[in-house]
Amino acid sequence: MIFDTHAHYDDERFDEDRFELLEELHRNGIEYILNAASDIDSTKMGIMLAEKYDFIYTAAGIHPHNAEKADQNTLNELENLINSCKKVVAIGEIGLDYHYDFSPREIQQKWFRAQINLAKKLNLPIIIHNRESNKDVMDIIREEEAKAVGGVFHCYSGSVEMAREVLNNNFYISFSGVVTFKNARKIIDVVKFVPNDMFLIETDCPYLAPEPFRGKRNHSGYLPYIIQKIAEIKELSYEKVAELTMENGRRLFRI
Repeated sequence: MIFDTHAHYDDERFDEDRFELLEELHRNGIEYILNAASDIDSTKMGIMLAEKYDFIYTAAGIHPHNAEKADQNTLNELENLINSCKKVVAIGEIGLDYHYDFSPREIQQKWFRAQINLAKKLNLPIIIHNRESNKDVMDIIREEEAKAVGGVFHCYSGSVEMAREVLNNNFYISFSGVVTFKNARKIIDVVKFVPNDMFLIETDCPYLAPEPFRGKRNHSGYLPYIIQKIAEIKELSYEKVAELTMENGRRLFRI
């Protein structure tokens, strides 16, 4: 059985077949899915899916792309939504994105800090989005004492050196379909390095489909390709990687 710890089934690319696909995935061995939010609307959609299906859990949060649209009312509404549903198990995805810079960096940082403090108030783990912002992400995690609640760096793409710092701050490391890409040399070293009790798997669907489906709409049914690749890198069985990532995901999100 498999746990997809980061998916976006609220995305419009699933509008035509969302419910049929989710039910089929569950029948075919996807035991749990965690839907990650990017704004208030996707948080509401995630809650709807979590309330509809026993096997779906959800997160709530404002993605750095949407930080410029946030204000105190947004944060208040987020807290109310979290308190309205016991299946909201994390704050996320939140963080910094210096690649696209869709929101000014100081605004991204402001709402990243605010949401870390909301996570601490509600005692929920954090799902981190980090793109080309390593130093500032780690500085803010330390300054806001996010170690108290921990969480996960989703779709990890950093170095082994940074992975060590991430782990030391009580954060898991999650691997996506990128691990199967032919040019993914750096991430292979990280897979080898991360302890067996501190890594997760995810699709980030509909993005980042693994080989041989790269460029297509991703979904949780492609996770076996990620599991198999990690099993080869770590010299473990497929079954052991599936088991470890299930245990790790359930531990982090208290499922």
